[in-house]
Order: sequence, then structure tokens, then C-alpha cells
Amino acid sequence: MFPIVQNSAGVRDPVCGMRVEAARAAAKWTHLGETYYFCSAGCGAKFQADPDKYLHPDAQPEPMQSEQAVYTCPMHPEVRHMGPGSCPKCGMALEPLTISAATLNQVNPEYTAMRRRFWVCFPLALALIAMMYLGAHSRWIEFALATPAVLWGGWPIFERGWASVVARSLNMFTLIALGAGTAYGYSVVAILAPGIFPASFREHGGAVAIYFEPAAVIVTLVLLGQMLELRARGETSSAIQSLLGLAPKTARRMDADGVEKDVALDHIHIGDRLRVRPGERVPVDGVVATGASSVDESMLTGEPIPVEKTAGSRVTGGTVNGTGALVMTAERVGAETLLARIVQMVGEAQRSRAPIQRLADAVAAWFVPAVMLTSAITFVVWSVWGPAPRMAYALVNAVAVLIIACPCALGLATPMSIMVATGRAALAGILIRDAEALEILEKIDTLVIDKTGTLTEGKPKLVTAPDLEALRLAASVERLSEHPLAAAIVEGAEARGVTLAEAKDFRNVPGQGVSGVVDGQRVEVGKTAPADLADRAQELRRDGQTVVFVFVDGRPAGLLGIVDPIKPSAREAIQTLHGEGMRIVMLTGDNRVTAEVVAAKLGIDEVRAEVAPDGKARVVAELQSQGRLVAMAGDGINDAPALALAQAGIAMGTGTDIAMETARITLVKGDLRGIVRARALSRATMRNIRQNLFFAFFYNLAGVPVAAGILYPFFGILLSPAIASAAMTFSSVSVIANALRLRKLAL
Repeated sequence: MFPIVQNSAGVRDPVCGMRVEAARAAAKWTHLGETYYFCSAGCGAKFQADPDKYLHPDAQPEPMQSEQAVYTCPMHPEVRHMGPGSCPKCGMALEPLTISAATLNQVNPEYTAMRRRFWVCFPLALALIAMMYLGAHSRWIEFALATPAVLWGGWPIFERGWASVVARSLNMFTLIALGAGTAYGYSVVAILAPGIFPASFREHGGAVAIYFEPAAVIVTLVLLGQMLELRARGETSSAIQSLLGLAPKTARRMDADGVEKDVALDHIHIGDRLRVRPGERVPVDGVVATGASSVDESMLTGEPIPVEKTAGSRVTGGTVNGTGALVMTAERVGAETLLARIVQMVGEAQRSRAPIQRLADAVAAWFVPAVMLTSAITFVVWSVWGPAPRMAYALVNAVAVLIIACPCALGLATPMSIMVATGRAALAGILIRDAEALEILEKIDTLVIDKTGTLTEGKPKLVTAPDLEALRLAASVERLSEHPLAAAIVEGAEARGVTLAEAKDFRNVPGQGVSGVVDGQRVEVGKTAPADLADRAQELRRDGQTVVFVFVDGRPAGLLGIVDPIKPSAREAIQTLHGEGMRIVMLTGDNRVTAEVVAAKLGIDEVRAEVAPDGKARVVAELQSQGRLVAMAGDGINDAPALALAQAGIAMGTGTDIAMETARITLVKGDLRGIVRARALSRATMRNIRQNLFFAFFYNLAGVPVAAGILYPFFGILLSPAIASAAMTFSSVSVIANALRLRKLAL
């Protein structure tokens, strides 16, 4: 930041760096409580437009050179290309593989080029149409108007068409280049050497028909379609752009000597102390060191109610601080922050392919050759059985067949919906790892839920501890364990003023308990009930408490009762899922009596209690063997195998990183209502995809025969190549527009 120094040399103009006297400054401006002075009104205006640009020049990100970025194709995500270009398989304009903050506001160079060509070709095509309707026929003027439109304006089309032939991957541009090129080339030959055409090519007056106007209009409409398509495709990444816009550019770092300085976000390191002032966004993930405030986390969870934060609370980068001031310690920075991981996960999901796409891929593989064959058959049929002039009719209808067919509508039907849906999900706090999970979620009929941390808060509390000595020994051993129940025992002991001792020879048996040596005694804490405490344990379990037993040197020393509160949203979510015909199965390593108390409160269909950590995956496999489509919701490390095995693994964002990495869907807030929202999104997305596929199939199945002239014998109707081009443009844009409706889906 530029200091404001009042001395004989004056103050520094933050824009140009000149020294000016404050009293004689041409302009001044107050920003964040400090007044800045300027040598001219121009410098003052620049500063007002973007103060951070001049106050924090080191924080301005270096613009990414788009030519160095990796680009990919939305229809063929396996394609990788350095810089902008066209897909070698389908000819479609490539787009950046990942959207970063540096490319957030960059204009697509492909869109700029198409727009420039369209606005040059548009008046030329308009003039040709006007000449046709006014009857002002002049072949050489039409040639002069059509040539730049077709050859210069249509150059990218012919370039991609030729590339498709070289790559042996025929596509939409093959058809357009062949159709427009045939119409234009035929017309050029017709005006340069009309004598070579036989009578079957001539009109009633003896002249050879020319088709400059259809050729120019076809190219112009294709350019318009490409322009609209590129703009619409850009909007499919609006969710990622919104997420990237949440990250602040700078953070206020506190040095060891207490000096505060605004620095660029990429200069923040783990362990840095950062000040977050009221109204500012939290810069990175971390823990509150001092201060208290409410933080708006709606950008992650979709919940509008701010969350109270005090010392020790975790905060997430991109969330908005309320009215209080916080000092935080950075724990995750750069690509490791939750916001960065969300952006990466959404980007990967948008490039994944849903199984339903295989149908479109299978059709598209044969589509272009079939259209070319249909065009050839059309030409032959009209040239043999058509009215005079037969060859003229044959040429026009064959070109119309080539132009109207649109394989891109088929190819875009699924990817566009997936891109929009995964972005919409991210804004609602639902992270979808791949398109297949989104597709299958609507078909799931069984939901397996881990109890602790999924149905319950995952923050158990010690409520029963009749013997403080047994509690002291148990807590001394449990202090070395990472289990949530262990943390509850330790916190309960500390809250009761119990002083803990050092434990040695610590052992942990998953699913059984822990043991260690405390004050020379072997202390064991586990779930195996001794006979003399069984009745008391059952009473606590019927009250919903989880009971653990303490043994000292092999003898029972007491028991402890722990309660994990049920999440307030769990009952509502389960009722809604039941209404959708979902069967709910609860898994827990807890005692059956305690588990059934929780299940009864929530109306769960089936309880699998006392399940060992490695037994959860076996339960999922058993249900799948019964023909059920299973989703598994969990949050712990021991849930990871079951999450990976289930058709749809759903991790709670409040759980472990391993669970989130294994699952195909993550609920950022850990709220089960997110499953309801995710299923609603799945149904809406698949409905949208089916609409797109139906339209694409129907359009081509109906359009190609009409262009071939099937209606002519009955109604005398023929489709001109220009109308066919307009219909082809409309088909692709309409598929994208339909997919964009998912952005407004209420979740």
C-alpha cells in the first residue's frame, strides 16, 4: 500500500507515483478511511474505477495466455489441444479444460472470430435475398456479393470440413462444406461456362440456374449458429465462474511484529495469521484464533442463515464475514482450499460422460455417412423422376439434405445438460464427481446410512459417568484415540475437572475398543458387557445412549453412557425419501438396543447393528445381490469401502477427506436433505437429457425426408437450402437453451 506521507515533498499519487502537495492536489478520494491525492483528474478517475489495482499492484494476477491453456471438446472430452482450435473429431470449437480466476473474464477468441465474420457476411446475404425478392437478377453482382461471404466468411467451415475428411471423422462441417461448396461451385461454373450444361440443367428460359444466394445464406446462418452456440456454451460454466468470483484477490496478513499488510492470495502460506474485517470474504480455509462473528456460508451450503464463529471454529475461504472482526490461522491454501477443490471437482464432472450418452454416440457414428448416402439417393431420384429441370431440382434437394442434418444436436444433448446440472448442484452445496452418479441417482431404491455423523451430529457427549476414577482411567487411554466417542469421553472428563494421567502401551482394536497402561494398571475400554453391569447398560441403551465399559487389570471398573444427538434435518429427509419409495437401512457398530431407539425415532425401515468397520461393504454387496440399486451415505474412513462399492456413494462434507475422495457425491454441509435435493436434480437432469435426445432424433428423422422432397408429390412443398440451414442452426441452439433451463431449477 502507498503510504500517505505529509512532508515538504508532498504526498505520492498512487496512480502515477508523482509527489503532489495535498493542498494543491487536482483531485482527492477517500478509500477505506484513508485520503489519497492526485496530480490530475485523470489519475483520480483511474483510481476511483479500481483502487486495488494501484494500492496492491503485487496482488494483480498475471493474465493467462489463452494460447498456452489446454483446451478440450465438450462432445469429446478425451481431446486435448494447446490453445484454441477446433475438435479433430466433430469440428466443434474447443473450450478451456479448466476455468481459472485468470481466464474468468476473457472473451472466447473463437466467438470473436465468428462474430466478426457473421457481421461481414450478414449484409452481403441480405443484399442477395433482396435482389431475389425484387427480381433484380444480375449474375455478376450476385457472384461479387456471394464470393467474400462464402470463401472468406465460410473459410473456417471449409477448413473443418476438409480436416474431417483427412481425419476420417466425418461430421456436421463435412455436410455443410459439401452442401455450400457444391452450391457455390456449381454457380461459378454456370456463369463462367454455361454452355457445358445439358438441357436437363436449364430452366424454361434456357438459362442455367445459379445458387449464390443459398450458398451465402447457408454460410451466414451457420456463422450465426456458431456464434449463438459459443455464447450459450459459455453460460454453461457460469456456476464455476460464480464460484471463482467468491475468492478474494487479497488477504490481510499479520506479521510477527503485528504489522498488517494486504498481500496477494497466492502469497498466503499455512500458518499465516490473517485478519478478516467485517463484510470481507474469508480468504482461505482455517481456524479462528481470536474474535467472534457470524459467517454467511450460503455459497457452500445453500443455507441462508449465518453460522456463529468463535475461537477454535473452522472457517472456509470464500464465505462472508458478518459484523464482527476475526483473526484466523491459515490451514489450507491454494488448490487445497475447499473452494478450489469444489471448482476442480465440478470441472471434472462436467467433462465426464453419462451412460445415456452411449446411445447418441452409437447413432452419431453412422449418422454422417447415412446423410451423405441419403443426399446421393435424393440426387439420383430427382434427376431421374423429378420435373424439369430435373438436374436443378436434384442439386437443390441434395444440398438441402446435407445442410439440414445436424449431428451436433445429438452430440450436445447429454454434455450440455450435465455441465449445467453439475454447476447448479455445486451452488446448492452438492458436489457431483461424475455424470454416471447423477444419472443413476434417480433410479436408487435403497439408501444405506451410517448412523454416527450422518444421521447424528457426530459430536457425541458424555452424559453418564457414575465413577470418576473409572472415567479418569478411561479418558487417559482414550486421549490417544481418534474415535468420536473417545473425544466425548476426554471432553466429559475435562468438563468434570478430572486430571488425566499419561497412558503407555496404547493399543487399538477396530470395532472392539482400546487399551493402555495407566499408573501401572492395564486399562481397557470397549463394548463387551460384563454380567454385573448388563442390566444397567440396557437401561441406558433404551434411553438412546451408547454404552462403553471400563476394565482395570481384567476386572470391570464401571461404565460410561454417551449420547450423539440426532440431526434436526434427518427426520424430514427420511420422510421425504420414504415418500419417493426409498427403503432406508441404518448401519452402525453400536449396540442393537441403542440403534433401534434411534431408528424408531426416525422411522427407519431396517437396522443393521453391531457391524464391524469391514462389514459395511458386505452389507452393501448383500443388498446389491438382491437386485437393489444402493446408495451409501457416510462420513468416516471406515465408510470408504462401502462408499466405493455402492452405485452412488454419498459423503458428508463434514466428514473425512478419504470419504469425500471415495464417494461420487458429496454434501458440503452434511445435511441429509441434500440427498433429497440431489435426487430432484437427477430427475430433472435426466428428463432434460431425454427431451434433448428426443428433439435431436425427431428433428433429424423428420427434417431429412422433408429436405429430400418427400412432401413434394402430395403438397408441392420443397425446402430451400437456406431454410434448411436456418433449421439446422435452430436445432443446436435449442438443445443448449433447453439445457440452460436447469440453471433455474429450484433445489
